[in-house]
Amino acid sequence: MPAVADESEILAAERAHLAESRAALRRMREHAESLSADTAADLVSRQFLESLLQQRVEALADRPGTPLFFGRMDRDGESGPDLPAVMYVGRRHVHDGDEGRPLVLDWRAPVSRAFYQAGPADPMGWRLRRRFGFQAGELTAFEDEPLDGGDPHKNDPHKNDPHKSDPHKSDRGTSRILTEEIERPRTGPMRDIVATIQPEQDAIVRAALGATVCVQGAPGTGKTAVGLHRAAYLLFTHRERLSRSGVLIVGPNRAFLAYISAVLPALGEVRVEQATIDDLLGAPLGEEPAPVSAAKGDARLADVLRRALWQHVRKPEEGLVVTRGSARYRLADHEVREIAAGLRGTTRYGAGRAAFAQRLAHRILVQMEQRGEAPDDRVQDQVARSRPVRQVLDAVWPKVTAEQVLHRLLSDAEFLRRAAKGVLDEDEQAAIRWAKAPRSHRSVRWTAADRALLDELNGLIERTASLGHLVVDEAQDLSAMQLRALGRRCGTGSATVLGDLAQGTTAWSARSWTEVLAHLGQDGEVTELSLGFRVPGTVLDYAARLLPHVAPGLERPRSLRPGAGALDVRRVPDVVSAAAGAAREALARPGSVGLIVPDADTGAHAAALAAAGLAAEVLGPESDGTARLLVVPAALAKGLEYDHVIVAEPAAIAAAEARGLARLYVVLTRAVTSLTVLHRDDLPVELAS
Repeated sequence: MPAVADESEILAAERAHLAESRAALRRMREHAESLSADTAADLVSRQFLESLLQQRVEALADRPGTPLFFGRMDRDGESGPDLPAVMYVGRRHVHDGDEGRPLVLDWRAPVSRAFYQAGPADPMGWRLRRRFGFQAGELTAFEDEPLDGGDPHKNDPHKNDPHKSDPHKSDRGTSRILTEEIERPRTGPMRDIVATIQPEQDAIVRAALGATVCVQGAPGTGKTAVGLHRAAYLLFTHRERLSRSGVLIVGPNRAFLAYISAVLPALGEVRVEQATIDDLLGAPLGEEPAPVSAAKGDARLADVLRRALWQHVRKPEEGLVVTRGSARYRLADHEVREIAAGLRGTTRYGAGRAAFAQRLAHRILVQMEQRGEAPDDRVQDQVARSRPVRQVLDAVWPKVTAEQVLHRLLSDAEFLRRAAKGVLDEDEQAAIRWAKAPRSHRSVRWTAADRALLDELNGLIERTASLGHLVVDEAQDLSAMQLRALGRRCGTGSATVLGDLAQGTTAWSARSWTEVLAHLGQDGEVTELSLGFRVPGTVLDYAARLLPHVAPGLERPRSLRPGAGALDVRRVPDVVSAAAGAAREALARPGSVGLIVPDADTGAHAAALAAAGLAAEVLGPESDGTARLLVVPAALAKGLEYDHVIVAEPAAIAAAEARGLARLYVVLTRAVTSLTVLHRDDLPVELAS
């Protein structure tokens, strides 16, 4: 019995530290709430200060169901000037308000790196790593790991207690607490992974701000979580710089963004923007065949658009005459042509138009000075805005919008031919040209591919504001032109690019990360994560049967978890009714349930669940995805995870689109605990093999 008492004493001490830390965090929040912005000098300053104080209060929120710290590091001897003797690692920094003594160190702090990276080969100055197990926010267990190759309890009076020295190790030699945290059932949005970050993930998270990182991640490797945690790390490390320039998370759809929405707030980052590509470029109003979208998404369209825009700059047919008082000043047509030619293509179209007017006006001012006048900058501005200059400006360098240029390009065969000469052949030109052109640019129902072309044109006309850092998830599904649009938004910053080439499901899906980075305009290294922590091994092996057919060049993914009994493949006479029965079975176990179905069958499955008395939510653009049982159209499954997944009729999912096998690969890798596959029709031959 003494061993139990010893462990109980340690748990009691750690729980006391947790209670002390929570009390200190509460005092920190109360102090932040007591601060006032009334001392600001003016209204704008006061509003800015109030916003900062509100962010501080939100960041200090204590979430009772979330552990305040999850690990501890011990070192030999007394603490030095840089390293404490004992360090608790958690989601945010907590200190004693009276003494300033750190009770919990933020996981992003440089010293906390050792919690993730230290090991027997390189203990980094530490002797012991302790992990904590929690249930509903209560500390329930601990597990110690020696880092120096010695006894983890050589400074502990109970060091000879064998039960205490290794009470929670799993049979596989890995941390049982770590495994239980990974496998813990979930409902609702994605959780942070600060307690389970692995060394290879930590290296990506802590990459320098100036570096663009590209992560090729197999299902279950945590690539999305790594990207989000890198954003949190960069905001912590470069707070002032990134608060000015901003950080943006770009995801594939609104359902995905809703799923990840809780991660950064849980880490204390409450002001990070999230958007889809449609949010940035504009929602599509129309649709078009996939081959047409693929043709418009080709990177060569950038050159075609540039030529189309600059074709609007024309040679002057006459010179310029400016009258001021009784004096008349002239520029011959060849002089006007010379000024336009000097600017054409050397700057953005809008800036060039403004510069053209100013240079015309400057030539007039030179003539004034030659006649003995002394004009100043105000006179030059007056001349630049004068009617004669504006007439020449509109004739030679007309003001145009992106919509006007693209409408003309896609509706005027001759204009398209001139712009695409040597870039697109006749068949490619015919593929993107409208068969029946809308009457004007105002009546066009722009497609998703068109939106990227419009953004390219807008970038050629005016400068696009750049962010400090951009995180792009599921980047393999973006066209070259969409990637160029994102690249303009991090032209002076860096990016974290996440995805899986095997999960590319669009008509323009990328085949190479080198090409993706080139389209973004970023230099970066590609890191491949192939060891999964989330998807059971039996499930991952089953889905990997498709890999040679969707991405033959990728390394076959492996799972840290064998997952015996996690896979159940059944042939049934009626998939809809069988899916309702499987959902009922899954609900009897802890965790979330995702019924992933062919898009066309969503309504039938939802009706069957309702008839069976099972409360379910259909995942869509307006749903928050928090229900325990969700009906998920296959097209929206990417990036999502559920404890128990039921896949209905794989053959129908694969047959629904051109890259249907890739979609099926996505669908089959959404399970964290169990996967049930129901089919009446034969399975795709690639899966059955």
